[in-house]
Amino acid sequence: MVAVFLGGFLLPGLAIAKSARHAHAHARAHRALPTLSADAITQAEFSASAKLDKASALMAKAEILLDRAAISPGQIDGKNGDNAKKAIATFQQTHELDATGKFDEATWNELSQGSDQPAIVEYQISEQDVRGPFVRIIPRDLEKMARLDHLSYTSPLELLGEKFHVDPKLLKQLNPGKGFDEAGTTILVPNVGDRETSGRVTKIEVDKSAHAVRALGKDGALVAFYPASIGSEEKPAPSGEFKVRRIAKNPTYHYDPKFQFKDVHTNHKLTVAAGPNNPVGVVWIDLTKESYGIHGTPDPERIGKTYSHGCVRLTNWDALDLSKRVRKGTPVDFVDEPSSPLPTSEGPGEARGRE
Repeated sequence: MVAVFLGGFLLPGLAIAKSARHAHAHARAHRALPTLSADAITQAEFSASAKLDKASALMAKAEILLDRAAISPGQIDGKNGDNAKKAIATFQQTHELDATGKFDEATWNELSQGSDQPAIVEYQISEQDVRGPFVRIIPRDLEKMARLDHLSYTSPLELLGEKFHVDPKLLKQLNPGKGFDEAGTTILVPNVGDRETSGRVTKIEVDKSAHAVRALGKDGALVAFYPASIGSEEKPAPSGEFKVRRIAKNPTYHYDPKFQFKDVHTNHKLTVAAGPNNPVGVVWIDLTKESYGIHGTPDPERIGKTYSHGCVRLTNWDALDLSKRVRKGTPVDFVDEPSSPLPTSEGPGEARGRE
């Protein structure tokens, strides 16, 4: 494990313990979300009368197709949220459609064209999925977090959600009455597959205005797209061009009191063990800008909805995907006004929750 020292990262985990927060969120979502069955998602087709103001089978299918095309909608949840709209606008741009971010028939026709793979597939839970170790509760206090031997998943359900890029609540809806903690159980999951990573990335563009990251290839062609949380009013992300200095998988996290993070009152240096619920997730892409990097997160549902503290946060799976596409020396350009701006609607939102 490689130690990561961060001067500009605002620690997550400072509001409520993770498992408790998820329990409350699951209860709210269970009351609010319509049932999204696997059959409904598989059979979904565009309709001009489709209502996308709530979670829908059509939007879930579109998110799966976008994810497979390496245009990430973030966490697949069936909702027409800001991350989905940014992904749709990016897909529209790359296919010479009007980049409104609105999901229309022309976009659906282009997105679904030539797709001969099912949106939902069967998956048999493996021994590795349920072996653990798991951490039942991720504490909110950094000092308590530093006492743990590992920052693993809180449950097999959380692990499977990240493996298939899906909101655990939706994964439960796809598998009514089934448990996720027994090897050999067959469940239905989004068919996100393995993204093609052979295309060489010549530059990373961090779009601060749209809260997005683009991996660009030759002549500026888009190779991959990811929604992101970038900077804050307190500590804005930098501007200008830097480079990838190194890539660390399964990084540990070190806190120095000189960082003076809000609500962290310790006067001692702390080390937080590695794991997907580590403050920087499963990978750290270190930049030549001191104390800045691109990394994962323990809270995929918050990407693009909350601020970071200067660094660039992606979902764990998107951060891993990007880490496979870049190498030491790859340029990283922080831009305020990209050459192909995305439409903005509600904006990045206010810093809230665990941040």
